[in-house]
Amino acid sequence: MKCSWQEGNHITLLENGDEYYPAVFDAIDHAQQKVILETFIWFDDEVGKQLHSVLLRAAQRGITIEVLLDGYGSPDLSDEFVNALTSAGVVFRYYDPGPRLFGMRTNLFRRMHRKIVVVDEKVAFVGGINYSAEHMSDYGPEAKQDYAIRIEGPVVQDILLFELENLPGKEAARRWWKRRHRPEENRKPGEAQALFVWRDNGEHRDDIERHYLKMLANAKREVIIANAYFFPGYRILHAMRNAARRGVRVKLIVQGEPDMPIVKVGARLLYNYLVKGGVQIYEYRRRPLHGKVALMDDHWATVGSSNLDPLSLSLNLEANLIIHDRQFNQTLRDNLQGLIVNDCVRVDESMVPKRTWWNLGIGVVVFHFLRHFPAMVGWLPAHTPKLAQVEPPVQPEMETQDRVEAQDGGKT
Repeated sequence: MKCSWQEGNHITLLENGDEYYPAVFDAIDHAQQKVILETFIWFDDEVGKQLHSVLLRAAQRGITIEVLLDGYGSPDLSDEFVNALTSAGVVFRYYDPGPRLFGMRTNLFRRMHRKIVVVDEKVAFVGGINYSAEHMSDYGPEAKQDYAIRIEGPVVQDILLFELENLPGKEAARRWWKRRHRPEENRKPGEAQALFVWRDNGEHRDDIERHYLKMLANAKREVIIANAYFFPGYRILHAMRNAARRGVRVKLIVQGEPDMPIVKVGARLLYNYLVKGGVQIYEYRRRPLHGKVALMDDHWATVGSSNLDPLSLSLNLEANLIIHDRQFNQTLRDNLQGLIVNDCVRVDESMVPKRTWWNLGIGVVVFHFLRHFPAMVGWLPAHTPKLAQVEPPVQPEMETQDRVEAQDGGKT
């Protein structure tokens, strides 16, 4: 399928789990027919139990529910936890549930990283927020700063059709060649417009990246990118510098208190190139940044699951919404500008590694290794990630012993 720009949508920015979870749970509680939920992480903690309860209530009143979890991100849900849902009729699937080898997970580099909820044909949610207590502001210093959106309007139908097409047995016929789609142009820019875009390992390998590149090329005044795991390829780096050299205020917000140390190491390899080119870099120091959002000038914005790093740009299944709306753009700008003013430290030249031949050589080697390693590793496994459905137990008290054989419908 190929989505087009849709008009007449109502899009609400949701910050952190504090705003996201109540909105999602309320929508599920009011579902009339069907709920489809995809997520990378679902933990059996306070938030995960709340999601479990709301889905169970919906299933018990006859709502059709389909859940897709990533096999790497959500490997530890107990049989008891899952059986309660499948016994009530919930269709529960894992994406690429690879076996452990010597206690270690083997499905490291092929991830279903989307975070999508569709309720009936009326409302949808897209963003970067998983289902875990660490997305709540009261979690403590390690609480994640993140974003999602609630959507009503015609674009919900596109999101629903995408989900239905990716269910087992529903996918479109695959071609032996890899046709690449050009970014869908907004030929009649207006308000309340939205375009659903995704990344897979077929015909939409670089759709999200291309929208970023087009945005940077079209920017006239300002670009703000807030991205948790920022380590893109040369095309995006060049586009950011070129925009800054044209006089565009290009602001990049990255993690200053990362949840993984390698994140900071990777991002700082790029500081010299970007700062020297006029890009303003801000390290968010309040807590770990997990958001994947951006805006341009006074209309364009995007919110979704895609980082600008090798995993998201090369292997993961991702989804973003591109938004053309003045009011939403301003809401997101106010939020990000608040982060910059209150919780960020601007990177100046004193924080940039000195330009020496040694640093340059090390930087080039490490850059190329980090940039291409996930893709190279992704070539090694001689399998296509599949879906595994958890069958309901014969009786509710029995433990599930078998999962159905992985189906060939797992879309990559």
